[in-house]
Amino acid sequence: MAAHRKSKQSPLGTSAVRTAATLALASAATATLFEGSGHADPRPTTAQVKAKVDRLYEEAEVATERYNGAKEKADEARTAFDRLRDEAARRTERLNTARDALGAMAAAQYRSGGLDPAVQLALTSDPDQYLERAALVEKAGDRQAAAVTAVRRELTAIRQLRGESAGKLTALRGHEAELRRQKAAVVGKLAEARALLARLTEEERARYEAAAAARDGSGTSTRTDGPSGTGTADASPTVRADRSSGGERGPVTAPGGRAAEAISFARAQLGKPYVWGATGPSAYDCSGLTQAAWRAAGISLPRTTYTQINAGRRVSRSQLAPGDLVFFYSGISHVGLYIGGGQMIHAPRPGAPVRIAPIDEMPFAGATRVG
Repeated sequence: MAAHRKSKQSPLGTSAVRTAATLALASAATATLFEGSGHADPRPTTAQVKAKVDRLYEEAEVATERYNGAKEKADEARTAFDRLRDEAARRTERLNTARDALGAMAAAQYRSGGLDPAVQLALTSDPDQYLERAALVEKAGDRQAAAVTAVRRELTAIRQLRGESAGKLTALRGHEAELRRQKAAVVGKLAEARALLARLTEEERARYEAAAAARDGSGTSTRTDGPSGTGTADASPTVRADRSSGGERGPVTAPGGRAAEAISFARAQLGKPYVWGATGPSAYDCSGLTQAAWRAAGISLPRTTYTQINAGRRVSRSQLAPGDLVFFYSGISHVGLYIGGGQMIHAPRPGAPVRIAPIDEMPFAGATRVG
Protein backbone atom coordinates (compact mmCIF):
# COMPACT_ATOMS: atom_id res chain seq x y z
CA MET A 1 0.00 0.00 0.00
CA ALA A 2 2.77 2.40 0.83
CA ALA A 3 4.26 1.84 -2.59
CA HIS A 4 1.11 3.16 -4.20
CA ARG A 5 0.80 6.17 -1.93
CA LYS A 6 1.46 9.54 -3.65
CA SER A 7 4.74 11.03 -2.65
CA LYS A 8 4.61 14.54 -1.14
CA GLN A 9 5.63 17.12 -3.74
CA SER A 10 8.37 19.59 -3.02
CA PRO A 11 7.38 23.32 -3.06
CA LEU A 12 9.64 23.65 -6.11
CA GLY A 13 8.38 20.59 -7.82
CA THR A 14 5.99 21.98 -10.40
CA SER A 15 7.11 23.62 -13.62
CA ALA A 16 5.19 26.86 -12.88
CA VAL A 17 6.73 27.18 -9.44
CA ARG A 18 10.21 26.50 -10.79
CA THR A 19 9.75 29.23 -13.42
CA ALA A 20 8.57 31.75 -10.83
CA ALA A 21 11.49 30.94 -8.59
CA THR A 22 13.95 31.35 -11.44
CA LEU A 23 12.53 34.78 -12.34
CA ALA A 24 12.65 35.88 -8.73
CA LEU A 25 16.28 34.84 -8.38
CA ALA A 26 17.18 36.58 -11.64
CA SER A 27 15.49 39.78 -10.49
CA ALA A 28 17.29 39.65 -7.20
CA ALA A 29 20.61 39.13 -8.94
CA THR A 30 19.95 42.02 -11.31
CA ALA A 31 18.98 44.30 -8.43
CA THR A 32 22.15 43.32 -6.57
CA LEU A 33 24.31 43.85 -9.64
CA PHE A 34 23.04 47.37 -10.38
CA GLU A 35 22.32 48.48 -6.84
CA GLY A 36 23.89 51.85 -6.22
CA SER A 37 24.68 52.47 -9.89
CA GLY A 38 21.30 52.36 -11.63
CA HIS A 39 20.37 55.89 -10.62
CA ALA A 40 23.67 57.57 -11.42
CA ASP A 41 24.16 59.24 -14.79
CA PRO A 42 27.62 58.66 -16.26
CA ARG A 43 29.57 61.89 -16.23
CA PRO A 44 30.28 63.11 -19.79
CA THR A 45 33.82 63.99 -20.72
CA THR A 46 34.79 67.52 -21.71
CA ALA A 47 35.05 66.40 -25.34
CA GLN A 48 31.56 64.91 -25.21
CA VAL A 49 30.15 68.07 -23.65
CA LYS A 50 31.87 70.20 -26.30
CA ALA A 51 30.51 68.03 -29.13
CA LYS A 52 26.97 68.16 -27.78
CA VAL A 53 27.09 71.88 -27.01
CA ASP A 54 28.35 72.57 -30.53
CA ARG A 55 25.48 70.50 -31.93
CA LEU A 56 22.97 72.35 -29.74
CA TYR A 57 24.33 75.70 -30.88
CA GLU A 58 24.00 74.60 -34.51
CA GLU A 59 20.42 73.47 -33.90
CA ALA A 60 19.69 76.74 -32.10
CA GLU A 61 21.02 78.65 -35.12
CA VAL A 62 18.71 76.69 -37.43
CA ALA A 63 15.79 77.59 -35.16
CA THR A 64 17.02 81.20 -35.04
CA GLU A 65 16.86 81.51 -38.82
CA ARG A 66 13.36 80.02 -38.78
CA TYR A 67 12.45 82.52 -36.07
CA ASN A 68 13.85 85.33 -38.23
CA GLY A 69 11.81 84.14 -41.20
CA ALA A 70 8.62 83.88 -39.15
CA LYS A 71 9.24 87.35 -37.70
CA GLU A 72 9.76 88.82 -41.17
CA LYS A 73 6.49 87.29 -42.38
CA ALA A 74 4.66 88.41 -39.22
CA ASP A 75 5.94 91.96 -39.66
CA GLU A 76 4.83 91.99 -43.30
CA ALA A 77 1.39 90.63 -42.40
CA ARG A 78 1.04 93.18 -39.59
CA THR A 79 1.99 96.03 -41.95
CA ALA A 80 -0.50 94.83 -44.55
CA PHE A 81 -3.23 94.43 -41.94
CA ASP A 82 -2.61 97.92 -40.56
CA ARG A 83 -2.68 99.37 -44.09
CA LEU A 84 -6.02 97.68 -44.84
CA ARG A 85 -7.41 98.81 -41.51
CA ASP A 86 -6.40 102.42 -42.19
CA GLU A 87 -7.89 102.27 -45.69
CA ALA A 88 -11.13 100.86 -44.26
CA ALA A 89 -11.25 103.77 -41.79
CA ARG A 90 -10.79 106.30 -44.61
CA ARG A 91 -13.47 104.57 -46.67
CA THR A 92 -15.84 104.59 -43.70
CA GLU A 93 -15.30 108.31 -43.31
CA ARG A 94 -16.09 108.87 -46.99
CA LEU A 95 -19.15 106.63 -46.65
CA ASN A 96 -20.44 108.71 -43.75
CA THR A 97 -19.92 111.91 -45.79
CA ALA A 98 -21.83 110.45 -48.74
CA ARG A 99 -24.62 109.29 -46.45
CA ASP A 100 -24.86 112.75 -44.89
CA ALA A 101 -25.17 114.33 -48.35
CA LEU A 102 -27.86 111.87 -49.35
CA GLY A 103 -29.70 112.46 -46.07
CA ALA A 104 -29.62 116.23 -46.62
CA MET A 105 -31.21 115.79 -50.03
CA ALA A 106 -33.91 113.55 -48.59
CA ALA A 107 -34.62 116.08 -45.84
CA ALA A 108 -34.92 118.87 -48.40
CA GLN A 109 -37.43 116.85 -50.39
CA TYR A 110 -39.41 116.15 -47.23
CA ARG A 111 -39.51 119.86 -46.33
CA SER A 112 -40.79 120.71 -49.82
CA GLY A 113 -43.81 118.50 -49.23
CA GLY A 114 -42.49 115.40 -50.89
CA LEU A 115 -43.80 116.65 -54.27
CA ASP A 116 -41.89 115.34 -57.23
CA PRO A 117 -39.59 118.13 -58.51
CA ALA A 118 -40.85 117.63 -62.07
CA VAL A 119 -44.43 118.21 -60.93
CA GLN A 120 -43.44 121.31 -58.95
CA LEU A 121 -41.65 122.61 -61.99
CA ALA A 122 -44.68 122.06 -64.21
CA LEU A 123 -46.85 124.20 -61.91
CA THR A 124 -44.86 127.39 -62.43
CA SER A 125 -46.45 129.97 -64.76
CA ASP A 126 -43.27 131.95 -65.52
CA PRO A 127 -41.47 130.57 -68.65
CA ASP A 128 -38.11 132.05 -67.62
CA GLN A 129 -38.47 130.63 -64.12
CA TYR A 130 -39.46 127.29 -65.64
CA LEU A 131 -36.22 127.07 -67.64
CA GLU A 132 -34.10 128.15 -64.68
CA ARG A 133 -35.71 125.63 -62.35
CA ALA A 134 -35.45 122.87 -64.93
CA ALA A 135 -31.68 123.26 -65.00
CA LEU A 136 -31.50 123.26 -61.19
CA VAL A 137 -33.67 120.15 -60.92
CA GLU A 138 -31.49 118.32 -63.41
CA LYS A 139 -28.39 119.23 -61.43
CA ALA A 140 -30.10 118.19 -58.19
CA GLY A 141 -31.01 114.86 -59.77
CA ASP A 142 -27.42 114.37 -60.90
CA ARG A 143 -26.13 115.17 -57.42
CA GLN A 144 -28.55 112.75 -55.82
CA ALA A 145 -27.63 109.97 -58.25
CA ALA A 146 -23.94 110.66 -57.63
CA ALA A 147 -24.51 110.56 -53.87
CA VAL A 148 -26.26 107.21 -54.10
CA THR A 149 -23.48 105.86 -56.34
CA ALA A 150 -20.86 107.09 -53.85
CA VAL A 151 -22.60 105.33 -50.97
CA ARG A 152 -22.79 102.07 -52.92
CA ARG A 153 -19.16 102.32 -54.01
CA GLU A 154 -17.89 102.89 -50.47
CA LEU A 155 -20.05 100.07 -49.08
CA THR A 156 -18.62 97.65 -51.67
CA ALA A 157 -15.05 98.79 -50.99
CA ILE A 158 -15.47 98.48 -47.24
CA ARG A 159 -16.85 94.94 -47.53
CA GLN A 160 -13.87 93.98 -49.69
CA LEU A 161 -11.40 95.58 -47.30
CA ARG A 162 -12.94 93.80 -44.34
CA GLY A 163 -12.58 90.47 -46.15
CA GLU A 164 -8.92 91.15 -46.98
CA SER A 165 -8.26 92.31 -43.43
CA ALA A 166 -9.73 89.11 -42.01
CA GLY A 167 -7.39 87.09 -44.25
CA LYS A 168 -4.35 89.13 -43.23
CA LEU A 169 -5.30 88.82 -39.57
CA THR A 170 -5.53 85.04 -39.88
CA ALA A 171 -2.11 84.97 -41.58
CA LEU A 172 -0.68 87.25 -38.90
CA ARG A 173 -1.88 84.99 -36.10
CA GLY A 174 -0.37 81.97 -37.88
CA HIS A 175 3.01 83.69 -38.25
CA GLU A 176 2.92 84.80 -34.62
CA ALA A 177 2.23 81.22 -33.52
CA GLU A 178 5.20 80.03 -35.59
CA LEU A 179 7.27 82.82 -34.04
CA ARG A 180 6.45 81.55 -30.57
CA ARG A 181 7.30 77.95 -31.54
CA GLN A 182 10.69 78.88 -32.97
CA LYS A 183 11.47 81.14 -30.02
CA ALA A 184 10.74 78.25 -27.66
CA ALA A 185 13.01 76.00 -29.75
CA VAL A 186 15.91 78.48 -29.59
CA VAL A 187 15.49 79.11 -25.87
CA GLY A 188 15.26 75.37 -25.21
CA LYS A 189 18.45 74.55 -27.14
CA LEU A 190 20.43 77.33 -25.46
CA ALA A 191 19.13 76.32 -22.01
CA GLU A 192 20.18 72.71 -22.67
CA ALA A 193 23.64 73.89 -23.72
CA ARG A 194 23.99 76.00 -20.56
CA ALA A 195 22.88 73.05 -18.41
CA LEU A 196 25.53 70.82 -19.99
CA LEU A 197 28.25 73.40 -19.40
CA ALA A 198 27.10 73.82 -15.80
CA ARG A 199 27.87 70.14 -15.17
CA LEU A 200 31.57 70.66 -15.83
CA THR A 201 33.98 71.10 -12.97
CA GLU A 202 36.02 74.31 -12.79
CA GLU A 203 39.00 72.54 -14.33
CA GLU A 204 36.88 71.03 -17.12
CA ARG A 205 35.22 74.38 -17.74
CA ALA A 206 38.62 76.05 -18.04
CA ARG A 207 39.70 73.46 -20.62
CA TYR A 208 36.43 73.90 -22.51
CA GLU A 209 36.76 77.71 -22.55
CA ALA A 210 40.37 77.47 -23.68
CA ALA A 211 39.35 75.25 -26.59
CA ALA A 212 36.46 77.58 -27.44
CA ALA A 213 38.75 80.61 -27.25
CA ALA A 214 41.23 78.96 -29.63
CA ARG A 215 38.44 78.21 -32.06
CA ASP A 216 36.56 81.51 -31.72
CA GLY A 217 39.50 83.86 -31.43
CA SER A 218 38.06 85.30 -28.22
CA GLY A 219 37.74 84.34 -24.57
CA THR A 220 34.62 86.44 -24.14
CA SER A 221 31.70 85.12 -22.15
CA THR A 222 28.43 86.25 -23.67
CA ARG A 223 24.92 85.71 -22.39
CA THR A 224 22.21 85.37 -24.99
CA ASP A 225 18.96 85.07 -23.10
CA GLY A 226 16.70 86.58 -25.74
CA PRO A 227 16.32 88.07 -29.20
CA SER A 228 17.03 91.51 -30.58
CA GLY A 229 19.63 92.81 -28.20
CA THR A 230 18.31 91.43 -24.90
CA GLY A 231 21.53 89.54 -24.21
CA THR A 232 24.54 91.04 -22.48
CA ALA A 233 28.25 90.66 -23.08
CA ASP A 234 31.36 91.11 -21.01
CA ALA A 235 33.46 93.85 -22.60
CA SER A 236 36.75 92.10 -21.96
CA PRO A 237 40.16 93.21 -23.25
CA THR A 238 40.14 90.10 -25.46
CA VAL A 239 37.15 91.48 -27.35
CA ARG A 240 38.81 94.84 -27.83
CA ALA A 241 41.93 93.11 -29.14
CA ASP A 242 39.76 91.11 -31.51
CA ARG A 243 38.55 94.34 -33.12
CA SER A 244 42.00 95.00 -34.50
CA SER A 245 43.45 91.53 -35.04
CA GLY A 246 40.87 88.75 -35.17
CA GLY A 247 43.22 86.41 -37.00
CA GLU A 248 43.28 88.47 -40.18
CA ARG A 249 45.91 87.48 -42.75
CA GLY A 250 46.63 90.99 -43.97
CA PRO A 251 44.74 93.78 -45.73
CA VAL A 252 42.36 92.86 -48.52
CA THR A 253 41.11 95.19 -51.22
CA ALA A 254 37.42 94.84 -52.06
CA PRO A 255 36.58 94.62 -55.78
CA GLY A 256 33.91 97.32 -55.77
CA GLY A 257 32.79 100.36 -53.85
CA ARG A 258 29.72 98.76 -52.34
CA ALA A 259 31.54 95.60 -51.31
CA ALA A 260 34.19 97.77 -49.66
CA GLU A 261 31.47 99.65 -47.75
CA ALA A 262 29.89 96.39 -46.58
CA ILE A 263 33.23 95.04 -45.39
CA SER A 264 34.10 98.33 -43.69
CA PHE A 265 30.81 98.22 -41.79
CA ALA A 266 31.35 94.59 -40.78
CA ARG A 267 34.87 95.39 -39.51
CA ALA A 268 33.43 98.10 -37.30
CA GLN A 269 31.23 95.46 -35.62
CA LEU A 270 34.11 93.19 -34.59
CA GLY A 271 33.84 92.22 -30.94
CA LYS A 272 30.11 92.85 -30.65
CA PRO A 273 28.16 89.95 -29.14
CA TYR A 274 26.10 87.33 -30.90
CA VAL A 275 22.45 87.56 -29.82
CA TRP A 276 19.91 85.43 -31.62
CA GLY A 277 17.35 87.46 -33.57
CA ALA A 278 19.46 90.63 -33.33
CA THR A 279 20.13 92.96 -36.27
CA GLY A 280 22.25 95.60 -34.53
CA PRO A 281 23.54 98.03 -33.73
CA SER A 282 24.80 96.57 -30.43
CA ALA A 283 24.48 92.84 -31.22
CA TYR A 284 23.88 90.54 -34.19
CA ASP A 285 23.08 87.04 -35.26
CA CYS A 286 24.79 85.76 -38.41
CA SER A 287 22.24 86.87 -41.03
CA GLY A 288 21.52 90.05 -39.08
CA LEU A 289 25.18 91.05 -39.47
CA THR A 290 25.34 90.42 -43.23
CA GLN A 291 22.01 92.18 -43.75
CA ALA A 292 23.21 95.23 -41.79
CA ALA A 293 26.58 95.29 -43.61
CA TRP A 294 25.02 95.36 -47.06
CA ARG A 295 22.32 97.79 -45.94
CA ALA A 296 25.15 100.17 -45.03
CA ALA A 297 26.33 99.76 -48.64
CA GLY A 298 22.88 100.65 -49.98
CA ILE A 299 21.64 97.16 -50.81
CA SER A 300 18.67 95.55 -49.07
CA LEU A 301 19.02 91.85 -48.27
CA PRO A 302 16.27 89.57 -46.99
CA ARG A 303 16.44 88.57 -43.35
CA THR A 304 17.35 84.88 -43.29
CA THR A 305 20.26 82.76 -44.47
CA TYR A 306 18.06 80.62 -46.69
CA THR A 307 16.69 83.71 -48.46
CA GLN A 308 19.99 85.62 -48.58
CA ILE A 309 21.61 82.81 -50.57
CA ASN A 310 19.15 83.59 -53.39
CA ALA A 311 19.64 87.37 -53.18
CA GLY A 312 22.42 87.51 -55.76
CA ARG A 313 24.41 85.49 -58.28
CA ARG A 314 25.77 82.15 -57.10
CA VAL A 315 29.54 81.78 -57.27
CA SER A 316 31.78 78.79 -56.65
CA ARG A 317 34.29 78.64 -53.82
CA SER A 318 37.16 79.08 -56.27
CA GLN A 319 35.56 82.31 -57.58
CA LEU A 320 35.08 83.99 -54.19
CA ALA A 321 35.75 87.73 -54.02
CA PRO A 322 35.63 90.11 -51.03
CA GLY A 323 32.06 91.10 -50.23
CA ASP A 324 30.53 87.74 -51.23
CA LEU A 325 28.17 86.03 -48.83
CA VAL A 326 29.43 82.59 -47.78
CA PHE A 327 27.02 79.97 -46.44
CA PHE A 328 27.57 76.86 -44.31
CA TYR A 329 25.93 73.56 -43.32
CA SER A 330 23.52 71.53 -45.43
CA GLY A 331 20.54 73.49 -44.14
CA ILE A 332 22.09 76.87 -45.08
CA SER A 333 21.88 77.84 -41.41
CA HIS A 334 24.96 80.09 -41.16
CA VAL A 335 26.35 82.98 -43.23
CA GLY A 336 29.42 85.19 -43.17
CA LEU A 337 30.86 88.06 -45.22
CA TYR A 338 33.94 87.01 -47.22
CA ILE A 339 36.87 89.44 -47.00
CA GLY A 340 39.49 87.54 -49.05
CA GLY A 341 42.41 85.34 -48.17
CA GLY A 342 40.14 82.49 -47.13
CA GLN A 343 38.74 84.68 -44.32
CA MET A 344 35.30 86.00 -43.42
CA ILE A 345 33.67 88.24 -40.83
CA HIS A 346 30.74 86.56 -39.11
CA ALA A 347 28.70 86.35 -35.91
CA PRO A 348 29.57 82.77 -34.88
CA ARG A 349 27.29 81.65 -32.04
CA PRO A 350 26.30 82.41 -28.44
CA GLY A 351 29.41 83.15 -26.41
CA ALA A 352 31.50 84.15 -29.42
CA PRO A 353 31.54 87.79 -30.62
CA VAL A 354 31.63 89.02 -34.20
CA ARG A 355 35.05 88.04 -35.47
CA ILE A 356 37.29 87.21 -38.42
CA ALA A 357 37.61 83.48 -39.09
CA PRO A 358 38.68 81.06 -41.82
CA ILE A 359 35.85 79.87 -44.04
CA ASP A 360 37.07 76.27 -43.78
CA GLU A 361 36.18 76.00 -40.07
CA MET A 362 32.61 74.97 -41.01
CA PRO A 363 31.09 72.83 -43.78
CA PHE A 364 30.92 75.12 -46.85
CA ALA A 365 27.49 75.12 -48.56
CA GLY A 366 27.69 77.88 -51.19
CA ALA A 367 28.29 81.54 -51.93
CA THR A 368 26.40 84.46 -53.44
CA ARG A 369 27.65 87.72 -55.00
CA VAL A 370 25.36 90.61 -54.06
CA GLY A 371 26.97 93.84 -55.31
